[in-house]
Amino acid sequence: MMVAAGVDSLQSHGNIWETNENEIKEKEAYKPKTSILLVFAFIVLHMLSLIGAYLSITSWTGVMVFFFNYFTFGVYVNLGVTMGAHRLWSHRSYKATLPVKIILLIGFTLAGQNSLLIWVRDHRTHHKFSDTDGDPHNSKRGFFFSHMGWLLCTKHPDVKRKGKTVDLSDLTSDPIVMFQYKYFFPLFFFFNALVVYVGVLVGFPFWHSFFIGFVLRYVLGLHFTWSVNSLAHFYGTKPYTREIVPVESKIVSALTRGEGWHNYHHTFPWDYKASEFGNKLNFSCQMIELLAKFGLVYDLKTTSTEMVKNWASKYGDGTHKEHADY
Repeated sequence: MMVAAGVDSLQSHGNIWETNENEIKEKEAYKPKTSILLVFAFIVLHMLSLIGAYLSITSWTGVMVFFFNYFTFGVYVNLGVTMGAHRLWSHRSYKATLPVKIILLIGFTLAGQNSLLIWVRDHRTHHKFSDTDGDPHNSKRGFFFSHMGWLLCTKHPDVKRKGKTVDLSDLTSDPIVMFQYKYFFPLFFFFNALVVYVGVLVGFPFWHSFFIGFVLRYVLGLHFTWSVNSLAHFYGTKPYTREIVPVESKIVSALTRGEGWHNYHHTFPWDYKASEFGNKLNFSCQMIELLAKFGLVYDLKTTSTEMVKNWASKYGDGTHKEHADY
């Protein structure tokens, strides 16, 4: 039995060496291939959004359509990403009743940032292997890559390999999540068609509603979300953990309604506030707390003030007091 165990052990070690050798060869051979089709699609999308931008500033009708959509569907879609995909499903930082889940899932679908299952898989992989080759939008590969370039080229072998190690069983066992995964594209176009139709019902011209209420809103929403992966990994302070790449960014927090306090978030990813201070440029947090008062969300996870201060004093870059006074 000992001999057999020894043989098994040698075979096992041999397999490990072969696997490691194959992984090294795969990494060395990796050269990102750009998808011409996706690049073309993104160029067309951005050109169409410029029509929306032009309409927004050349008439009072355009101005009204822009602000109507920004403060209604723009806010709703953003919360679908921040409250829903990010804080509820990716980090399970709180629990929600079924009606809230459905409302957030529709908002996230309107955002057009892939199916929820894929979004969460990428985000959990990002946290588990942050700023390494296993990170889907590794900031060490440059600002443009972490912002949107990662969507336009083939994935690094480590992203594929390590993405498979992420547990998604909580999502694959959820029928509404899997329904959205199966029918993402028709749902995306259906709900956004409704948004355009609502604009027409309100009295706005169809093309204003289409180019501003759909295309421009969609493109701005994409860039606001992407700014978390780029801006919040490059420019800012590190009050909580100085040894990691993510930083605190007021600009990103303003754009995303609370997602820019990224050094804190990567230090305490389970916190529903995604920030030490829920009342500072953090509308997502305020909405979660409002819904909690009515029992629509519950089991909010957070971090004690004492733990945060102790951690910041030990591992931060010394800017915590200045950050707290903001």
